[in-house]
Amino acid sequence: MSQSKQPLVIAIALALGLILGKGCEDTSGSNARVGSRISHILDQIEVLYVDSINREALVDAAVEAIVDELDPHTYYFSRSELEDMAAPMEGNFEGIGVEFIIQNDTLMVVKAIAGGPSEEAGIRSGDRIVRVEGEEISGVDLTNKRVMELLKGTRGTQVGLSLLSGTSDDEYNVTIVRDRIPIHSVVASFIVEEHVGYIKVIRFSATTAAEFASAMRALALEGATSVIVDLRSNGGGYMSAATDMIDRFLDEGLGIVYTEGNASPRRDYKSKYDGEYRDWPMAVLIDENSASASEIFAGAMQDNDRGLIVGRRSFGKGLVQEEFEVPNSNEGSGALRLTVARFYTPSGRAIQKPYGEGIDYENDFKDRLESGELFLNDSVHPTESNAYLTLFGREVFGGGGITPDVFIPMDSSSVNRALAELIWTGVLRDAAFQWVDDHRGEIVLQTSSNWLDSQTGGLAAIKRVAGDQGTAWPKNSTQKGRDQIELILSRFYAQVAKNLYGDNEYYKVLISGDDFTERALYELLQNDRFKVRDGGVYLLYNDSTNQNLNL
Repeated sequence: MSQSKQPLVIAIALALGLILGKGCEDTSGSNARVGSRISHILDQIEVLYVDSINREALVDAAVEAIVDELDPHTYYFSRSELEDMAAPMEGNFEGIGVEFIIQNDTLMVVKAIAGGPSEEAGIRSGDRIVRVEGEEISGVDLTNKRVMELLKGTRGTQVGLSLLSGTSDDEYNVTIVRDRIPIHSVVASFIVEEHVGYIKVIRFSATTAAEFASAMRALALEGATSVIVDLRSNGGGYMSAATDMIDRFLDEGLGIVYTEGNASPRRDYKSKYDGEYRDWPMAVLIDENSASASEIFAGAMQDNDRGLIVGRRSFGKGLVQEEFEVPNSNEGSGALRLTVARFYTPSGRAIQKPYGEGIDYENDFKDRLESGELFLNDSVHPTESNAYLTLFGREVFGGGGITPDVFIPMDSSSVNRALAELIWTGVLRDAAFQWVDDHRGEIVLQTSSNWLDSQTGGLAAIKRVAGDQGTAWPKNSTQKGRDQIELILSRFYAQVAKNLYGDNEYYKVLISGDDFTERALYELLQNDRFKVRDGGVYLLYNDSTNQNLNL
């Protein structure tokens, strides 16, 4: 925003702030006067200002200036922003159902989503979409945004595609009827070792609880009797999804979470029934990117001495937002997502980390990195001095996320600019797809259990794509550099597995040798941290020392 417009926006923001602060029901007195003043100012600007203006955009900017003065998680969203966020949280979108990448100015199908209209039409991984409704789409102007505009659409509408087969280069045409395409939040579930199941949850959406229940039933049928729930990098979502999942592991009547705020009386959420998996030993994996609903899940398991929390201190997002409609004549209603309360774990711990004056909230990861917290357990310090007690009397601390029972330090080789660039620039993704495309004929008949043993040339494929994109490459002259290259190769083959066989195989490769999973497996298989109590399984702690489980 230009300097010349800042005072104007601030003035409007202050006025609008008075309205929002008092509520919208009162249309008389001071609120009416303030509203009239704002309308008068905007009318004068619209008629007399030296340049043309967008009135609604100006109001949007003013509202955004207001919410910036509040907490870090109060936001104003326009209608288009709300629509962009809605699909993953509702668990579906409407379109043709393909995952794609743009490579060499060509639209390449990574995979057709199972059960979607593209799969039913015979589209397969490696096919190239060359025309949409007769329009050539290859070339330098092809962007992800353009592809989405062409392929997404209302359920029931049709779109004609021309494709080149990935296996024969023969051209074929299909007409696809767009449909509702699921967006899964439980992206992997399998037996990782002996009778231990593994479930990866990447968000808490409207469909998460049902997906989780289905995954747990499948694991039980496969012989699982304990489970690892992986919530690493899960930024949260709907609290109800988390509480529904928690219900399945607790005895009836135990605390899950409670909320409380200035204008929001305390509200307690308790387990509704004896969960069908209350006799399963469990471990929960968290890291510095596990937030909100993930922290509710981990906090409930920890405070009820129900699950072993493995990893690093979670993000610390413990603020409750409610959504209020904000009329916008330009594009329909937007929404104010306003913080109204805080989350507290059953023992009374505040999940939210500090924010406000003098705190660089956005650079918290950098602070943790520089303080050594991500590498040394002794560097983790609670932000609250008060201790809280778990169900069976163990001391825990709050005020800044969930501190794990078993600390897993960050691998220093993963903190590397070159690796980050390879991931975020899409080099690893593109190299994996290219490798699969080049070897499609050789591996199409192989099973997911033996494909990895026969693969070579991964390093050359990554280097080739990295070189084409000008991405840095770690030096292999040091042990750290060699460790980084090994990690890069692991990520590469995980992506190859995903392209070939889906998310389950991706995570099987990804967690192989993973410190979090290995430690959780050790604790669950050793099985001497858990004891049966009143039909449920609970963690057993050293009562004489009342110490946590960090080693």
